[in-house]
Amino acid sequence: MMDEFQFNQFAEKLKSIEIVPTPAQIDQFQNYYHLLVEWNQKINLTAITELSDVILKHFLDSVIISRYVDLSKIHSCIDIGTGAGFPGIPLAILYPEIQFTLLDSLNKRITFLNEVIHALNLTNVHAFHGRAEEYAGKEMFRESFDLCVSRAVSKLSVLAEYCIPYIKKDGLFVSYKAEHVEDELADSKHAISLLGGKVVKVPSFSLFDSDFHRTFVIIKKINNTPKKYPRSSGIPAKKPLV
Repeated sequence: MMDEFQFNQFAEKLKSIEIVPTPAQIDQFQNYYHLLVEWNQKINLTAITELSDVILKHFLDSVIISRYVDLSKIHSCIDIGTGAGFPGIPLAILYPEIQFTLLDSLNKRITFLNEVIHALNLTNVHAFHGRAEEYAGKEMFRESFDLCVSRAVSKLSVLAEYCIPYIKKDGLFVSYKAEHVEDELADSKHAISLLGGKVVKVPSFSLFDSDFHRTFVIIKKINNTPKKYPRSSGIPAKKPLV
């Protein structure tokens, strides 16, 4: 009963940001939560396992992007360093009309995500095992997506090199960051420009009046990314563009 109450509250919070979930979608979130907790006992997926925390810090945090990006104009999205599927899976549940690609460098996580995709019958999601530097060179992936999202914890200059090559011209890269990003923004300005991007918005807010803070760095692709980026595996993290 407590689970049902919390998921009802979750549905109400979604409605407050103009997302009206179906009962079937709420069931998908419930199943996702149970799979997350079950698999987390076998592989390290998340330190956050309490239902109320998962709802706020994973589910709602993933989909709050809808307040800042018009998802009705998005047809394809890639989630780089998706981990346990955030933000990609929650977005895929609520936006079945968008095609989602999930990329992660740890194969165990991809095994988990494929189980989630199958159990939730998500026909709009495909998960791939590999490094962002490698897949960005593949014709099927490079400059192919309307939107790239990432909650990965790398510096913005590194994430920009990983992510901007995937988005089409006029597409968006949205980096999920913590509260203070001023220094990271300053340090990454040249790298973002070099890769063909431009920072267009940096909203910062408290998530549903909680003590959980989120900042989005929203970058628009204004020029094609030079073919030499991203550099080969491991180099972006070791020698960030300055």
